[in-house]
Amino acid sequence: MTPKAIFFDLDGTLTDSGEGIINCAALALEHFGLHIPSRQEMRVFVGPPLDQTFIKFGVPANRVDEAIRVFRSRYVPIGILENHPYPGIRELLEQLKSSGHRLFVATSKPEEMALRVLDRFDLSRYFEKICGATLDGSRIEKADVIAYLLTQVDSVANTVMVGDTAFDVTGAAHHGIPTIGITWGYGEEADMVSAGAVSIARTPDELLALLNT
Repeated sequence: MTPKAIFFDLDGTLTDSGEGIINCAALALEHFGLHIPSRQEMRVFVGPPLDQTFIKFGVPANRVDEAIRVFRSRYVPIGILENHPYPGIRELLEQLKSSGHRLFVATSKPEEMALRVLDRFDLSRYFEKICGATLDGSRIEKADVIAYLLTQVDSVANTVMVGDTAFDVTGAAHHGIPTIGITWGYGEEADMVSAGAVSIARTPDELLALLNT
């Protein structure tokens, strides 16, 4: 087994942040008097940049910043805490570290919020570097976050991305990095496969086996 540099997505991959994100997205849609879809339909808010998803749900493009402000007015004090690590994730990270893999986070969540989540669950200690989006919008897309992460670390040969959406797959592919898709999150397996995921893991144990090959 050759040690890998593993770039993990956060929301929908390491932690189940859906409850808080969906609650805050509903608040923002209500602010604009827009229809609030079912929670199942709103699962797409978990993972991709908020500006793209709000537009899909009817927020005018010139008012997306306002929608994000309303979202964060609840998310920062409350929604961020409506969250928990997926079963088996802590054990997965422990085993990967003990096997000599290098672990990193590349998330579209604003970096300071990602750090707060990972610190809350005592997961930060497993990662060499945690990189996320910026609050000013200068770094939002997954490809941009990965580009930034690559500038922050030394040689990262044998790199792989782990994420739950097609956005993770395409963002990593932009840098020639293969992605293992996971199915316990919020994306669709078919979308990840169509985007070019090299493998699919349905449990943390399956993911461990794939990463140790």
